[in-house]
Amino acid sequence: MKVKFATLFAIFACVGAFGQTNSSFYVSTTGADSNPGTQAAPWRTVQHAADTVLAGSTVNVRGGVYEELVSIKASGNATDGYITFRSYPGETAVLDAGHLVPNGRSAILTIHDKSYVRVEGFEIRNFHTAEHRLTPLGIDVMGAGSHIELLKNNVHHIEQTFPGRDHPGSGGNGFGIAVYGTDAKTPISELIIDGNEVHHLQTGSSESLVVNGNVTNFRITHNVVHDNNNIGIDVIGFERTAPDPAVDQARDGVVSGNLVYNIHSRGNPAYQNEENSDGIYVDGGTRILIEQNVMHDDDFGIELASEHKDRATSYIIARNNLIYHCHTAGVSIGGYAPERGHTDHSTVVNNTLYENDTSDTGSGEFQMQWNMADDVFANNIVYAGARCLITLNRSQVDKQKPPVAIDHNLYYCASGSKASTWKEFAGTVSGFEQYVQSTGNDRHSRFLDPHFVDAAAHDFHLRSDSPALAAGATEGVPVGELDLEGSPRVKSGKIDIGSYQSQ
Repeated sequence: MKVKFATLFAIFACVGAFGQTNSSFYVSTTGADSNPGTQAAPWRTVQHAADTVLAGSTVNVRGGVYEELVSIKASGNATDGYITFRSYPGETAVLDAGHLVPNGRSAILTIHDKSYVRVEGFEIRNFHTAEHRLTPLGIDVMGAGSHIELLKNNVHHIEQTFPGRDHPGSGGNGFGIAVYGTDAKTPISELIIDGNEVHHLQTGSSESLVVNGNVTNFRITHNVVHDNNNIGIDVIGFERTAPDPAVDQARDGVVSGNLVYNIHSRGNPAYQNEENSDGIYVDGGTRILIEQNVMHDDDFGIELASEHKDRATSYIIARNNLIYHCHTAGVSIGGYAPERGHTDHSTVVNNTLYENDTSDTGSGEFQMQWNMADDVFANNIVYAGARCLITLNRSQVDKQKPPVAIDHNLYYCASGSKASTWKEFAGTVSGFEQYVQSTGNDRHSRFLDPHFVDAAAHDFHLRSDSPALAAGATEGVPVGELDLEGSPRVKSGKIDIGSYQSQ
């Protein structure tokens, strides 16, 4: 068997004395895959690097455009360390699929059944199809594995433009970043998705950034997701992604510090003129913390629901988030139809909602739909727009045990308390006092101007005369340690209502 000398050289370069791996290799548009992969003699393709390097290696990809689809072929490990693929410091390596065609489910960069892999600083762009059976992705993590990090990548113009059929949700599928735990025995775990920009996508019936199935112990942090035509960040369960229903549920994760804006489905061929995309959506996930995120000009800000009958989104905490100028509700909980799933043991606390439902859909600021139990809505500032529609509650309320405990909030609209509207199961209630009397909700809440510093400039800090100061509940409420911008949440034993704590 004949082996080229250059190939042997590359293999020996990867494995040094006593089996330890060399730390650095290089790829350049001016290189050659027959080179040893050194800085002076780099490889030409990222895929060749992926085929060659071992645990503990760092692949530095020099700036330029690489027209290839890349599949990671090896794992790192706890002893030797990660395999890292990164743009060379100060330069941007571009993986461009503009002249490539998807084949089934195809990604520009694929990580399948691998562990201890880090991908950092790439621009990943231009993967297009209008074929319903094809699924283009920017980054695709599948199967099982642990310790995968996707850091500071720029993913854009992944486009699935199949025109859809005669009902919403019937479009094709495309994704910016997708993590699918498809193994019944071993999850994808210790996952970090941090500092990425995911934008200008056409995802059809799918999502911009998603974790789905047997995925656990994950962090989705400090990403900027914007200008996409379906859901921004999604945490999903019960879609038969993993073959064992007991683990077919993304769980035990954190979604924090993200900025999500201009997420809307109007004009998406899969949804026609419906406005039903979420900035952040938990669809069947459990034990998820959603905090310190900013969402604006999305269809929904945050939705906690389950699309699957007899399945629940559960044990979610959504706190210290800012949601403004969304087209429908700022926050929505519960199945969107009676035959859908449940939302239970979920807490929405210390958020600021400002002038949402800009499309006048009738969903209000806080929308409660069907199949809810043991949920909490507390310590929130709710500042409604011109229509002054505060809530839409589709469920019949048992005053002895309501599905959502609602109290210690601060409400306001410019037209005043008596003009406020609260849509309940049995009909519309006008006026804050009448709403409290008829529902039993919000007995410790007030209807007063929160006195933002400058709402017109989107500065929702509280002035020194705000009635929200030191007015929140702490007993039994998981308020957390930090507010929206990282300041201590509790001051002298007191907590402010809304997403910011005064200093």
